[in-house]
Amino acid sequence: MKFFLKSISYVFHPLFMPIIAVSFYYAKSPRYIPTEIIQAKIISVFILTLILPILLFFLLKSLKTIHSIHLKTTQERIMPLVLFSVIIFLVLRKIFPQNDILELYYFFIGVLITNLSCLFLAFFKFKVSLHMAGISGIFMFFVALSIHYNININGTLALLSIIIGLIATSRLYLNAHNYKELAIGFFIGFLPQLIVINYWL
Repeated sequence: MKFFLKSISYVFHPLFMPIIAVSFYYAKSPRYIPTEIIQAKIISVFILTLILPILLFFLLKSLKTIHSIHLKTTQERIMPLVLFSVIIFLVLRKIFPQNDILELYYFFIGVLITNLSCLFLAFFKFKVSLHMAGISGIFMFFVALSIHYNININGTLALLSIIIGLIATSRLYLNAHNYKELAIGFFIGFLPQLIVINYWL
């Protein structure tokens, strides 16, 4: 059981959320977009939001700024969250500017708001659940897409609901967070996506 719940924390790590959202968007969007452009966008997001943060993690670890990928203390979280905010800003400037794909532009605006909120709380020694923030943001974005394109993704949303429960159980079982940190993490991920849909839905 411990191995399974620990695996959940790795499989659904917050760093995977942007590439999941972008891939899902392109898979479900009815608008025509050339395959070459889709591939280029996905690869760019993969490099910037997954590969680059992993490389920066090893750099910060070698500098002893952080000690593990779990970022167990609020002090350890500050620099990674600052760097990830810069990365999301680059994504907004170079990959999904406002005049390109409005849905993904505002999705990343929501991600940036979530990230900055987590950073703000870290300065005040509050360790919000980044896992819950990531998965709840994805959930709200998928709900918005289903309404926007009038598509039935009830199976996907049901699966995401189960995953949210598994992540919460995993983080509690591993003593990584308490109920309050999980709940606030959920709303910090969910609410920005709910707010920004007013600009594209």
